[in-house]
Amino acid sequence: MIRKLQAAATAAMTVAALGAPVESGPLLPDLRQAPVGCPGGTARDPGQCRDWDVCLVEDPLAANGPCLSTGPAGAVRLRFTTSADNVGDGPLVIYAQRSGAESVMRARQAFQSGVDRSIPGSYETAQRDLPATVYYEPAATHEHWHLLDFEHFMLRTPSGETVANDRKTGFCLGDRYATRDARDLPARPHDLSSPEGRLALFLRENTCRRGEPAALDVKQGISVGYGDDYDYEVDFQWLDLTHVPSGVYDVVNVVNADRALVEKDYENNASSLAISLEWPGGAATPPAVITTAPRVRVLRSCPGEIRCAEQL
Repeated sequence: MIRKLQAAATAAMTVAALGAPVESGPLLPDLRQAPVGCPGGTARDPGQCRDWDVCLVEDPLAANGPCLSTGPAGAVRLRFTTSADNVGDGPLVIYAQRSGAESVMRARQAFQSGVDRSIPGSYETAQRDLPATVYYEPAATHEHWHLLDFEHFMLRTPSGETVANDRKTGFCLGDRYATRDARDLPARPHDLSSPEGRLALFLRENTCRRGEPAALDVKQGISVGYGDDYDYEVDFQWLDLTHVPSGVYDVVNVVNADRALVEKDYENNASSLAISLEWPGGAATPPAVITTAPRVRVLRSCPGEIRCAEQL
């Protein structure tokens, strides 16, 4: 199914390039992982982004802060903003539904037609089943339906060994910001009365059925030229540094890691940030009782790359 959709889209672009009639294949999205620790849509040098911090917390089981100015601390967290753009030929559209007896929703991806620009309007007419489920997150900062496995982040050594994984619970996708190159993307919504324009109007305000745990269906996605971001102060926007030794590491962020979502291009799905981590006093390992946060410095930012520290 993935190859058929990508082949149809490629053929359509080739025909369009030759000046033939409008493409007939599906218009695929292209998810681009934005630079780690940068606000969504920023055009600044990624190495200068400061949407991250090191947070000492008292309760290691807490989803978020408050951050302590000094310990003793139960956990140390590197918090950072993550963002994913859609720079493709068509919108990312996901429908989910369940029966009243089910606790989670099944999900499908829908594709815009290159013939009449129509977009499927329901789960039943969406074209591709997804392995990920959609569940209701009751936490006070969310209280809406979340898509699982959209994006993941991890801490890795320069050789690629993972030393810390995320605990992110899911995502409510919408058009939260314009991408830095939105004006250069011909497929971005221009006419708000068009199918993609009407979808964009919905996604700008999409809250994924907030406050509706009894909902049986939900729609979410990202229009071309827009992105979805999660600020570093949001629940679970962190990696646990509590037991990580001093050293150089990559903070790696990957959207659509399992390639379950069909895209035009998968080569831009990862971004990384090389950091140095140093415990107080130059200690090689964390102290038994943490009273002071380790020093974390950004060494290099590598948008579009899954490894960054090995390039130093």
